[in-house]
Amino acid sequence: MKFLYIFKSYPKLSLAIAGGAIITLFSAAEKGDKLINYHTSAELLQFHFMQGGDLPDGLSDMFIGSGKCAGCHGIDPAGIANVLSTGENVSPAENWRATMMANSSKDPFWRAKVAHEVAINPAHEEAIVSTCTSCHAPLGRFEATHDGVLFTMNMLDEDSLANDGVSCMACHSQQIETVGNVFSGELTYNADTIWGPIFQINEGDLPMFSSAMTSFVGVEPVPHEKMMKSEACAGCHTLRTHTADLSGNLTGNSFIEQATYHEWLNSSYNSTNQTQNRECQSCHMPETDEPIVVASGYAFLADAPRQPYNQHWFVGGNTFMLELMKNRIDELGITATEDHFNTVINRTNHLLQNETATLEVMEGEVSSDTARYTVRLTNLAGHKFPSGYPSRRAYIEFIATDDEGNEIFHSGKLMPNYEVQGQNMTWEPHYDLITDDVNQVQIYEMVMGDVNGNETTVLERANHPIKDNRLVPLGFMTNHASYDTMLVAGVPSSDGNFNYMNGQEGSGSDDIRYHVPLNGVSGNIHITARLMYQSVPPKWNHEMFLVDHPTINAFEAMYLEEGADPVQVTMDETNTLIVGVKEINGFFKVSPNPTITGLIVIDAGNDLIKQVNVYSSDGRLIQSYNGTNTRKNVQLPDAVGTYLLDVTTSRGRRVEKVLRK
Repeated sequence: MKFLYIFKSYPKLSLAIAGGAIITLFSAAEKGDKLINYHTSAELLQFHFMQGGDLPDGLSDMFIGSGKCAGCHGIDPAGIANVLSTGENVSPAENWRATMMANSSKDPFWRAKVAHEVAINPAHEEAIVSTCTSCHAPLGRFEATHDGVLFTMNMLDEDSLANDGVSCMACHSQQIETVGNVFSGELTYNADTIWGPIFQINEGDLPMFSSAMTSFVGVEPVPHEKMMKSEACAGCHTLRTHTADLSGNLTGNSFIEQATYHEWLNSSYNSTNQTQNRECQSCHMPETDEPIVVASGYAFLADAPRQPYNQHWFVGGNTFMLELMKNRIDELGITATEDHFNTVINRTNHLLQNETATLEVMEGEVSSDTARYTVRLTNLAGHKFPSGYPSRRAYIEFIATDDEGNEIFHSGKLMPNYEVQGQNMTWEPHYDLITDDVNQVQIYEMVMGDVNGNETTVLERANHPIKDNRLVPLGFMTNHASYDTMLVAGVPSSDGNFNYMNGQEGSGSDDIRYHVPLNGVSGNIHITARLMYQSVPPKWNHEMFLVDHPTINAFEAMYLEEGADPVQVTMDETNTLIVGVKEINGFFKVSPNPTITGLIVIDAGNDLIKQVNVYSSDGRLIQSYNGTNTRKNVQLPDAVGTYLLDVTTSRGRRVEKVLRK
């Protein structure tokens, strides 16, 4: 019998029973081939009310609600399971319930976009709702399919399992043979199996204890390596839609709405090299540093904690919608608390600001009328940034101020309406060089084009990307077999540094040059460059907000009340000393530069050198030379660093930067 096998396999369990110390008494055994419950009725009620909370715990022919799963994988009243040694709760149910995944069906932006798409092409309502709910409300959508019923948005409001969002079974009961092989929400499910990670990592590890879950919730847990890999995310995170013309007629073409999974495939993170390989779970479901007891109520599991253990954070980058939903918990019928949301928002900000991208400001040549800089962005994510739904965009804010704090140059200024100054009414082109802060701003985004080549935010009208200059991941190659699902568009061939470094493709970086007009400014110039991110910028909503629909109107009111503040992803600063002189190109040479000995030779050709002033990088005058020679030797201080030479010749004055190694 299986019950006796438990005693043979886990001797500590029998000792615990003998000593009366077992946490939860088993009230089940096997009678022949029939398994009966391991828990008493009182214990089952405790699981429901103390651990499931207000999470739905209903069941259908295909699925069970997350409240059932929380019975063992939620808060442990005994404080043994699902906690770190510090006492921090790491239970899947508690970590998940305030995420965008948990609230995917309640997301008011998503609901408004479904209403928008249906309003544009009402004859396609069945296909639109079916596609959208397959990933945002899978338990309701695929139960309806199983029952031979057409799932509608009206049914969504009456179905607690559909409103469970991307809950436990949405991921774990996917048919394992199809995981990683089907996309666009075309998922298939098992009604009686839960697929989990491989628990037997090392020889002698405790095997998966399946009988209790089979008894408690009626499904059998089965381990499979795919649940620890990016394939588990593929079904919804590559999405192809069908294109309709402006009259609503399907053209036979299709459009890739998002290809996050395939972007990961076309990156260095998808590598057979274990030191480089990073699955989606590595960032979005990070492992704990210690083993975890994975289920409450079973004494012997306390002696068999599991590691690795991936936390169900499902952290992304959409702080805007998280804040909006946190402020409207009751209105939206959300089961998470403000504390739950605050935790998820903090994790989201940490991911955005520490694991998404780097930015570096590099100084170039500085003259009397122009200061030149290069901003280098490098993508740290295992996919494009931004990735996912095409509303998302990032932009560079580049600011130059003088000693008094007056703005000399400000590209990417955020306006009071949360739009970016200078962007075109249609779409802003990709830049390699920015010289006009009023009319030029670098925006990384996907711009969808309809059959006439015009910008659209109606997904069903999307025919091709007019622009997709989103930062690609490290190792991204245009000759990848799936490149047609993740095209780079709108980046001119003259930009030789987009995803290229030293002539090699795959850098995951982009350089943008900024030429700042000085207009006679002298002294220190302070440069600040920021990478900013908006998940739902105002411009994306303009087309939708023109439609009069209760769901759209409701979201518009929330949106205007919330305010679409961007998030700062990363930033860098530098200072430049400007001496107010005119630039005259090519009238003297400085060598060697850089110098190891500190000796610098200034050669003015046939011109006379009248004065040389040496400044430190922070603007302090260090040395001054006078004379009337065509050549001048200058000895820099011993300290390694950057120095500025202010040279006056018979032709004029210029400032030159030199490096002492």
